[in-house]
Amino acid sequence: MSGQNIGDLSEILANRYQCDRRLGKQAGRQTLLARDLKTQKQVVVKLLSFSSDFNWEDLKLFQREVETLKSLSHPAIPQYLDSFEIDTAAKKGFGLVQTYIEAKSLQEYLSDGRTFSESEVKQLAKALLDILAYLHQRQPPVIHRDIKPSNILLKNRSGNSVGEVYLVDFGAVQTLATQQGKTVTVVGTYGYMPPEQFGGRAVPASDLYGLGATLIALITKQHPADLPQKDLQIEFEQLTKLSPAFTNWLKWMTHPSLERRPSSVEIAKEVLEKPREINKYSLPLRQGKTVSTSSLLGNAIGRSISTGSLALGVGALILIILITPLFVITMTITMVTTGFFLGLLLGLGNGIILAIVTRLWFFPLTNPKLHRQVLNAISIVLCTSISIVFLHSISISLQNVWGFNFIFVLVLSISVGLSMRATSKSIARWYQQESEL
Repeated sequence: MSGQNIGDLSEILANRYQCDRRLGKQAGRQTLLARDLKTQKQVVVKLLSFSSDFNWEDLKLFQREVETLKSLSHPAIPQYLDSFEIDTAAKKGFGLVQTYIEAKSLQEYLSDGRTFSESEVKQLAKALLDILAYLHQRQPPVIHRDIKPSNILLKNRSGNSVGEVYLVDFGAVQTLATQQGKTVTVVGTYGYMPPEQFGGRAVPASDLYGLGATLIALITKQHPADLPQKDLQIEFEQLTKLSPAFTNWLKWMTHPSLERRPSSVEIAKEVLEKPREINKYSLPLRQGKTVSTSSLLGNAIGRSISTGSLALGVGALILIILITPLFVITMTITMVTTGFFLGLLLGLGNGIILAIVTRLWFFPLTNPKLHRQVLNAISIVLCTSISIVFLHSISISLQNVWGFNFIFVLVLSISVGLSMRATSKSIARWYQQESEL
């Protein structure tokens, strides 16, 4: 018996389906693109052969896929068309026929070197969450168990739009009802499977892990299994330039602990659209001490005020000395005092902004490096800009008598900005230590 010959490209299956080309092949399984001679439409035919390496678990999964597809009706999921049995002296097996979606998989896009922006990845996430919502809301809930780039298709992708999104290959599908009191077959793809799935347990949150790992693969262009891990958590932040909110969402989706992952599609979608809502559902992604808002605000303001007043006051003094040939004590004292006072206000504003940014987008703290970079950028841009305005006004007031050199203003303003950058680094370091990462 040679069931492996089922699906030869020269034959017609079930007296109806003319094989065209092979789309995929595994031990005892084939996926073919064929033409339905009755309708003249292209279809996908999945074949299970009774070959030498046949496994009865494969038959159970195949039958489950057939029954599941029969019960589903969603525009983003292949439609069941037909099933048949092959039982001849030479060939034995089963076939499943479903609609053909002429589209490229995410894996093909990755292999072609295509990239995906954060906006596009979020579009994908929302579309796939909608598909998973349909599956998980079935009675009993349907769990795909094999969410990965090769099982997600994109059609009509253009510009900043990912186009139409499809979820295919329900060969690993399972319903919650099939798990109760039974031994469950472990299926899925390494790198995209959550820890509980290795133990034969799969719940709706298991599909969310697969979705998160798939999105991480798109962003990093690396297989999740090839990325570093810490306590089974995928470490991808250093390879991306994502917003802190989206980084936190992906970390949450791929948390190894089932209890610390979103429990439903609805919750995952709500937090994707409203990142601050993560605090309602998620424990910190790392065990550690929670930093209070008052402590964060007080520390950020205290450190910024001392540096800001000193830097801007000294900057004003140096500028006057550089561009003033005659040392006018009264004017100097007035301007330096103004510099110290304005620096105090600058430090106050800088501290408040850094505290707000930290609380909104870096709580809980999952990416210390990105947090530090964001705070540094804010301090440099904010404090350098305000210093230019203030020191320029001093130069303008003196230029009628002593002349004017904007280079001095620019150099001193950058120095003030770099001084505040040092402060922002110390704030970020303190916050990391307090978070006990």
